[in-house]
Amino acid sequence: MDFTLNDDQRALQEAARKFAQTELPALARELEEANEPLPQAWVKRYAEMGFLGINLPEAFGGQGMSHFDAVLVLEEFAKISGAVAAPIFESCFGPTLAIQRYASEELQRRVLPAVCAGEMVVAVSMSEPNAGSALTDLRTRGVVEGGQVMLDGQKRWCSGAGHAEGYLVYCRLSDAPGAAGIGAVFVDKGTPGLSFGKREKLMGFRSTHHCDIFLDRVQVPAAQIVVPAGGFKQLMQAFDLERCGNTTMSLGLAQGAFDDITRYIKERIAFGRPLADFQAVQLKIAEMAMKLDASRLLLYRAVVNAADGLPSLRESSIAKCFANEIVRQVCIDAMQLMGGYGYSTEYDMERRVRDSFGWGLAGGAIDIQKINIAGAVLGHRFDQRRS
Repeated sequence: MDFTLNDDQRALQEAARKFAQTELPALARELEEANEPLPQAWVKRYAEMGFLGINLPEAFGGQGMSHFDAVLVLEEFAKISGAVAAPIFESCFGPTLAIQRYASEELQRRVLPAVCAGEMVVAVSMSEPNAGSALTDLRTRGVVEGGQVMLDGQKRWCSGAGHAEGYLVYCRLSDAPGAAGIGAVFVDKGTPGLSFGKREKLMGFRSTHHCDIFLDRVQVPAAQIVVPAGGFKQLMQAFDLERCGNTTMSLGLAQGAFDDITRYIKERIAFGRPLADFQAVQLKIAEMAMKLDASRLLLYRAVVNAADGLPSLRESSIAKCFANEIVRQVCIDAMQLMGGYGYSTEYDMERRVRDSFGWGLAGGAIDIQKINIAGAVLGHRFDQRRS
């Protein structure tokens, strides 16, 4: 397995790195202070530079590249902050991939070019007040009748809720119990009956909107069913790629913290010497570097083995779980090495620490990933409802 970048990939990575490091640090701090997502004008600029829909087909306005290429770009933006990386994450690893693989051609041609042009952000709406990790307990229902789908229910923990222009809503589309009755429907923002609750105040992720979504007799054409009842397995296979996006966001965040602290320890003088001269600091830096390299290799394995398809549950869960754990460790260690400066809001490190805990909750908690991994290793699906 060769992870050596070719000339085109190195050029793509360097273009993303130069843009992100030159244009985005000050913007990221502004968004953090304002508690607001990236403005539409910036999303359009991303599109003009070819950073959106990197792994979507050219026929839909994408770049027609690989998942691996998308990872290379996303990591460079995630090094700055999750806020400035979010549109790339959503366009390359979010629900757009489920739409591209499973939706009708009509819906694909309406949604995907708009995403790639920076005109639409699509959010995935999965969790509910009583259905998070136990996703098959969801109660939001869609009744199909006369060429229409009538949706009723409440969703929770939707990243981008109220801000995104479209929503892939997981719901019950039949009376079959458990996963057998679950599918997904695309709903446009502004559809009558769709409303949003009070915005959540979170420890991190301050530039992302999170709130409840209420669906009160929301009616959409049946052609907007992306996956019918019984397609839960398909939805989760597409979600395996979202795990790789989450992994990349975690890795980028950790790498950004590492880059900050390696610069800091070379400049910071203590006891008449740079911090980098102290053996205890060197050991900590070495530990961080090993964790980052291991995380990056696990991510690359998952996306390279997927090629143009979707990654395996085992490889995507291992990559996500490991990255979710090491990002917290790396950011906390980096904060500790910075001392009081790391705890100050004048610097980025305290924000990195706060954000680092979010990725191990979003897209499937760390312990859920470990259950997935154990099931894949042992060849057995473990039913958490049984003791």
